[in-house]
Order: sequence, then C-alpha cells, then structure tokens
Amino acid sequence: MVRHLRMRRRASQTYGGSCGRVGNAHVIICGESYRFVGEGAMTAMRKGKLLLVGLVFAAAAVFAVGVRGDAAEEVARLAELMGWKAGTVAADIGAGDGKYTFAAVERVGAAGKVFATEIDARKLAELKDEVARRKLTNVVVVESKEADTNLPAACCDAIFLRRVYHHLTKPAEFDASLVRSLKAGGRLAIIDFPARAGLDPVEGVPSNRGGHGIPQKIVIEELSAAGLQVEKIVNDWPENDYCVLFVKR
Repeated sequence: MVRHLRMRRRASQTYGGSCGRVGNAHVIICGESYRFVGEGAMTAMRKGKLLLVGLVFAAAAVFAVGVRGDAAEEVARLAELMGWKAGTVAADIGAGDGKYTFAAVERVGAAGKVFATEIDARKLAELKDEVARRKLTNVVVVESKEADTNLPAACCDAIFLRRVYHHLTKPAEFDASLVRSLKAGGRLAIIDFPARAGLDPVEGVPSNRGGHGIPQKIVIEELSAAGLQVEKIVNDWPENDYCVLFVKR
C-alpha cells in the first residue's frame, strides 16, 4: 500500500496529476499503471474513425445500388425471356413505385414505350411526378381499374405483372382486358408465388388462391381460359417466385 501511494505521488509530481502531457505525448495514469499515447497514435485513431464512417456510407450506397440492380437484373432476364428489342412496347401492370417500369424503359430504348398502370391514387400521383422529373417521354402512366387495365386495344408487344396477379379481385374480367391489350403474337409474363405462411390475407380475391399468393396451376388455368397459350414456365425466378410466359396466337 505504501509503495502504491509512493508510485502515485511520484507519478503526480512527474506528470502533474493523474492525466497530464509530456512533450508530444498524452499520459494516462491509473494507480501504478500508465500508458503513453503519442501524436502518431492519436492521428491513426482519428483516421480509423473516419475510415469506419466511410465504410458505413459505402455499405449504404452499395445496398441502394443493389436494390436498383435487382430490378435491372430481373427486367434484363424478363426482356430476354419475352424477346424485347429496341422499339418494343411493353406494359408494367401494377407499377407501384415504378422501379421496374424505369428498368424496362432502358431496355426498349427511345424508340420503344412502356405503359405503367396503377390503381392506387397516391402511388399513381407519385409515379406521374417521377416520370415528369426524369423527363421520360416514352413512359405513359395509366390509371387502371379493378377489372380493366385501361390500356388501348392491341397496344403492347409485351405485358408483365410482377407479384400483382394474386391481388386481382376480378381475374376473369381483368384477364380479358390483358388479352385485348396484347398484339397478335404478343406475350404476357406473370411473376408470382404460391401462398406463403405469415402474410396477411388479400381481401376480395377468389378462395382458390389458398392464402396470400396464388398456385401456378390456377394462373395457367385462368389465362388459358382467357385465350392465351403457355409458352414457357420458369420455376427458378428470383425471391423464390415463378414466371409463367403466355403468348397470344
């Protein structure tokens, strides 16, 4: 104990208290132990903190690009599947925030066109604002209805619904509208998923959906009844979805 007190007194006399400064070094004394943190070490610590902050922002940026990238990659795959080319006229049914619409318009080019339909008034207004902000003259925003796309007749080479079909409350009428909007030889892609546990039920849809989602078999039955033919089925679509491709003969 006496030795301990002498050490503290000696340290206090030498360094001017429990925490002092000697030359270019910061000195921290706690009991008998003390350590020197030089200016170089302090600079390294500050740089380390800045690096950490930079990494956090970089990770956030990568995540944001990844979200956009997912839409672009999925639309690229869809474009290849459906045979899009420069000048293709496509429609994104239930476009929501428009990220798939905007990815699609890059694929069809300035000579092409993309219709973006939406039934929700708020999303519709936001979508129109975003199209105007981007100055996209070849994106046409359309207010759809419960039983009608409100698209012109025979306007589209390609129509796609991504996770939208299982929300349709009047599928027979809506399917007839989809077929009417397709050109002869046009293709329709339905990207969806079977009913999954843990998702809230969708109000007003037919009971044969089995929950939130829709069996692939039901999609095929309903759109075949509307007059379309199945061209291809893809079961390894992103996010454990499936994609059924139909053609209008």
